[in-house]
Amino acid sequence: MTQDDTAGTVALRTTGLSKRYGHVWGLRDCTLTVPAGAIVGLVGPNGAGKTTLLEMVIGLLKPTEGQIEVFGHTAQANTAGTLARVGYVAQSHPLYPDFSVADMFHLGQAMNPNWDSGIAVARMEALDTPLKRKVKNLSGGQQAQVSLAMALAKRAPLLVLDEPVASLDPVARLEFMREVMAQVAGGGHTVIMASHVVSELERFCDFLVVLAHGHVQLVGPVDDLLEGHQLLTVPRMTPDADLPGTLVHRTDSDRHSSVLLRTTLAALAARMRPDWRTGSAGFEELVLAYLQRPAKGKNSSNPAQGAEPPGPTTKVMSR
Repeated sequence: MTQDDTAGTVALRTTGLSKRYGHVWGLRDCTLTVPAGAIVGLVGPNGAGKTTLLEMVIGLLKPTEGQIEVFGHTAQANTAGTLARVGYVAQSHPLYPDFSVADMFHLGQAMNPNWDSGIAVARMEALDTPLKRKVKNLSGGQQAQVSLAMALAKRAPLLVLDEPVASLDPVARLEFMREVMAQVAGGGHTVIMASHVVSELERFCDFLVVLAHGHVQLVGPVDDLLEGHQLLTVPRMTPDADLPGTLVHRTDSDRHSSVLLRTTLAALAARMRPDWRTGSAGFEELVLAYLQRPAKGKNSSNPAQGAEPPGPTTKVMSR
């Protein structure tokens, strides 16, 4: 699938997607739409539902409720069609330690009908990693690159990265992510990358999904989300009801309060007061504000895709 083939199409669509583990919901009412060609940052604390969502996307888990589509095809757990549409790199880099790199590639070829050995071998040659070397003798960074090479060699249109560089040193992390970006540029891939490192997501991603308490808190193109939020410094006694927008987060000091609002510049200008100071929200400020919202009430909605805005507090049940 080329970049022209994916232009204007939907890579991932979930509707009411939910997964329950016994009596506890790991993910609830997840509804989102990801355009083809996006580089998606998926962020959330441990237990937020990130891995649960990704494992349903790649076809390892069956939803308890709701639907999920990958490039227009309903994703079904443990089916060849679903697995073939997604390349996956996990945090643990689950490779067979006693296999050589060549053995891993032979296994990948046997399991994937669209396997391209040239992609995998070229990656190892570029990194000076011998194909005869056993996995257990590779560094963490080299194992991550083998996993990435195998995911890319599947020639799947969707690449899912679940904390793939969490165990790597900063230089290896940067090299890995540069390689991901180089490989997907112009290749028609859509990438979903889960990470705890917000600065990493800001550097590479143009689409954002924030999960907390098992629910989607925020989703949409990064530029649109930043444009739709404003920082405001107001006197400490200013009531929330007087603020010109939907309150996302508020930090109070003795004399002043710093608030993040979902609002427009026009709405802010219409109600601006002389003792208020405005500023633009940054990527990290936006993410952290939504992650700090308490778990309360019903699932927050999707402001980037036309739903009603969430209130100052958000629900929910966590895994």
